[in-house]
Amino acid sequence: MKFAQPTGAWAGALAASLLCLSAQAAPLTRDNGAPVGNNQNSQTAGPNGPALLQDVQLLQKLQRFDRERIPERVVHARGTGAHGEFTATEDISDLTLAKVFEKGSTTPVFVRFSTVVHGLHSPETLRDPRGFATKFYTADGNWDLVGNNFPTFFIRDAIKFPDMVHSFKPDPRTNLDDDSRRFDFLSFHPESTRTLTLLYSNQGTPASYRQMDGNGVHAYKLVNDQGEVHYAKFRWATLQGIRNFDPKENEAMQGKDYSHLSRDLIEAIDRGDHPKWDLYVQVLKPEQLADFEFDPLDATKIWPDVPERKIGQMVLNRNPQNIFQETEQVAMAPANLVPGIEPSEDRLLQGRLFAYADTQLHRVGTNGLSLPINRPQVEVNNGNQDGAMNFGQTTTSVNYQPSRRENREETPRAVYSQLPLSGTTQQAPIQREQNFKQAGELYRSFSAKEKKDLINTLGGELARTDDEAKHIMLSFFYKADTEYGEGLTRVAKADLNRVKTLAAELQD
Repeated sequence: MKFAQPTGAWAGALAASLLCLSAQAAPLTRDNGAPVGNNQNSQTAGPNGPALLQDVQLLQKLQRFDRERIPERVVHARGTGAHGEFTATEDISDLTLAKVFEKGSTTPVFVRFSTVVHGLHSPETLRDPRGFATKFYTADGNWDLVGNNFPTFFIRDAIKFPDMVHSFKPDPRTNLDDDSRRFDFLSFHPESTRTLTLLYSNQGTPASYRQMDGNGVHAYKLVNDQGEVHYAKFRWATLQGIRNFDPKENEAMQGKDYSHLSRDLIEAIDRGDHPKWDLYVQVLKPEQLADFEFDPLDATKIWPDVPERKIGQMVLNRNPQNIFQETEQVAMAPANLVPGIEPSEDRLLQGRLFAYADTQLHRVGTNGLSLPINRPQVEVNNGNQDGAMNFGQTTTSVNYQPSRRENREETPRAVYSQLPLSGTTQQAPIQREQNFKQAGELYRSFSAKEKKDLINTLGGELARTDDEAKHIMLSFFYKADTEYGEGLTRVAKADLNRVKTLAAELQD
């Protein structure tokens, strides 16, 4: 049987295709693996007719293009990630049975740094906290330490989290930034005084992700083999030295490069300058919680005078190969815990346990934890099944537990610790607040230049705030430190006597 020889455009396309194949090039395919014959021109009804519905390549390209974006994170939308390793350097088996902390062990990690308030393509020069989230791929499953560069937070109860984020976001009516909205909200929350001081200091505009510390913010519980519980706070200490921009430096950088944080990290790793952080932990026994003038489980507080203990070191040594597949699809959540590490009774953390895991189910999908960037190195073995993009889950007929046919054994060492309880359910503030003392201590720790930059930056924003909220906020800072409050009041062009009167009514 003889076949007609190709002619015209078909012959040219075939020749080009054969030329590519002869040069050992991989064939271009559709998502089903079928090769593509012509990716330069749509099928049409004649030379001047409309495109044809049967042009599968055209339709698939447009369909996939239309669906390239998944829902943006509500907070921490813009991020930069890197792979690395964590090495445990000290035996802390007296504190925890978590395998990640077995001395000498090395655990793969993925870290996602981020800005917080604004969208996916916002400038990295904006004044903002910075996210510092670490996924440890441990021998007991994945552990996510999801924190910030600041050691404290603005609020202490998760029920206020949506309100706080809304007040920090642009005005929903105009989509314009308006710091007076956050001051209006935070004038009802004096516990924010210390973290606001950090935000409007030069620490609110870091020069490099490599040159900032990270903090777990919350207290967690460490549980050892005997079931003994200790409360712990984690801190990443940069070995590159801390560097922040002052207002003039930050303004100059915005005009030069609004992706300076991402660029600095990516280029450093590419040239072999791998950044490192030491991991430190502070530890309290349960009975020590009562020794403080404030509630140590309050996320707006640090633990002063509690010694730190170095327990490991992390190095970031590899950039992502695909930003979307790794940095964007990584699903960090404080609920991803492993035996030996448990949540404390911190009211903000308790809400984050639900909120972060829930938003990842919405954002990435039901089976998002099966994606390569989120998949644990240990086998996942449970009865969870189905949902969008399911692959690899529940491969037997037994999708329940217990079963005599195929038992999935429980692990005694993974049983939760026990917490003695008494009293009744309630909806009430915590009993030990102390909202201003730590803010004053922070201010007094700054250099003269850092104090001046802080007062000019924060005072300038307060000057544009509604009169009542402005004076209330100024009274918080005055209560923390009189010099601090007087400086802000002067720059904000407010009434110092009124500020003093309001501050005298505050309890600490």
